[in-house]
Amino acid sequence: MSDEKKDVLDGVGPRLRTLRHRRGLTLAELASRTGISESTLSRLEGGSRRPTLELLLPLAEVHRVPLDELVGAPRTGDPRIHFKPVTRHGMTHVPLSRPGGISAHKLLIPPRPGVEPDLKTHEGFEWVYVLAGRLRLLLGEQSLVLTAGEAAEFDTLVPHWLGSADERTVELLVLFGQQGERAHLRARTG
Repeated sequence: MSDEKKDVLDGVGPRLRTLRHRRGLTLAELASRTGISESTLSRLEGGSRRPTLELLLPLAEVHRVPLDELVGAPRTGDPRIHFKPVTRHGMTHVPLSRPGGISAHKLLIPPRPGVEPDLKTHEGFEWVYVLAGRLRLLLGEQSLVLTAGEAAEFDTLVPHWLGSADERTVELLVLFGQQGERAHLRARTG
């Protein structure tokens, strides 16, 4: 095995441990989700067990990262993201990032007269930025209207709902991270 391949394989264990810690998972929880024994996961993370495709595929799925990211493969080819819009519950989601980590989407929400807000909860953090239109954001007991150029960030364990605040479609940029992952925006000073 070449030194380059050995270095790539040696880096898998620390990446797996970092992903597990970032997600706040124990070895037992990860074992339960992947069907891989705790001892095998521990040996993978410690580097005493070489990764195989059979082990890496369920780990990539649970961590929601591409297999290339687990092994630290260099990006090759076309860097563009090929958009495949998805329409769910009357809203159009346009992915702007690859799966894994914090995901970015453009979200189009048409007016939905007569539709009663159905507040939902799930693990994670969400950051929304209004590109055009007026967004009605229900967040727990709060009802907010955000206009173009305004942003909000919230824990998605708080019951929430997004909708158009008037008769026009609202366009949003949405960043979503798993529990513990938040968008960190830094403003320049001076």
